[in-house]
Amino acid sequence: MMHPGSPPAGMYLPILRPRRGEVTALHHLDSRAAGQVLPIFEWEPGVDLTGLIRQRPPRTPAIGVDFGTVDDPADALRSPPLELAERLVDLGVALVPVIRSYESRRRLAEHGLAARMHAERAVLRLQPHADALNPAQASAVAERVLRGTGLTPECVDLVIDLAETACVAHADQVEERAKRVLRWARGMPWRSVSVAAGAMPPNLDDLPTDRPIPVGRWDARIWARLGAGEIGYADYGVTSPVHRLGVQHHRQLPTLRYTADRDWWIYRWARRGGRSDDRCYDLCRTLVTSAQWPAEGARYSWGDAEIARRARSARGAGSSSSWIAWSTSHHIAHVLRSIAPRRPA
Repeated sequence: MMHPGSPPAGMYLPILRPRRGEVTALHHLDSRAAGQVLPIFEWEPGVDLTGLIRQRPPRTPAIGVDFGTVDDPADALRSPPLELAERLVDLGVALVPVIRSYESRRRLAEHGLAARMHAERAVLRLQPHADALNPAQASAVAERVLRGTGLTPECVDLVIDLAETACVAHADQVEERAKRVLRWARGMPWRSVSVAAGAMPPNLDDLPTDRPIPVGRWDARIWARLGAGEIGYADYGVTSPVHRLGVQHHRQLPTLRYTADRDWWIYRWARRGGRSDDRCYDLCRTLVTSAQWPAEGARYSWGDAEIARRARSARGAGSSSSWIAWSTSHHIAHVLRSIAPRRPA
């Protein structure tokens, strides 16, 4: 059993959908990168997260799971967090429960038990615009959560979740909100404090095809302006904080969301006729000859190696899950390089 302590510098907490693509990217992390990542999965009804993890175990030391959208079962003997905690024990995967301010006393107690079954650690995901509009409300939330779970602040990673940052003006607004919450957060001995935001649009279908289109990473710019070396980094990976309903069977063009310092470069490809293999081949060949392609090339991440392989052959285009996996893999590698502590000259 792990015990609470100071987290290593350069930790990254991506908030991810519980899908095959994201889980596959975590499965292919190298050991060094895996030790710096705590993925937070947002639980979705009907998704077999345990099955995905059994097929492709993440290489990270633990995973976080947010049950904030799951109501307490009518059966008092049922507990989604504890049931998952028991299944993950059998799989040898450590669970870090993610706590929301509005959860019931019953759910808070379950999170506390799940934390003690695994890593003796939890994440408090606080959305200032919805959970605490001022320091007094934030203190009340923290007191209720800690009392309900039986955990101390030293066992809890605080994630200040600013949610969607859709444009420059919105980014400026949420940045000011984050500064106020950070001043409050520094008054408690949290295990760590991170800021999360997400700027990826929820719908890419209206973007032009057959050429890379930049989308601003306002979330990363907020974090940099807030004091990059003093707070942890969190985001929504390469997806949007806004959940689109009814798109699970939506037919997609081959699409990559390729992370750079200030932007994502969106590659949506309709070129070369109707065969997905040909489209993906043309897309990947265009990417590996672009200015966005890193100097390390295929060695940059597992996802980049997969992209480079598809650029050499039109066979095996993959699927929407594959494109998310490659994009997420590159994104994690880029984020970890960006937040790595700077060595003194």
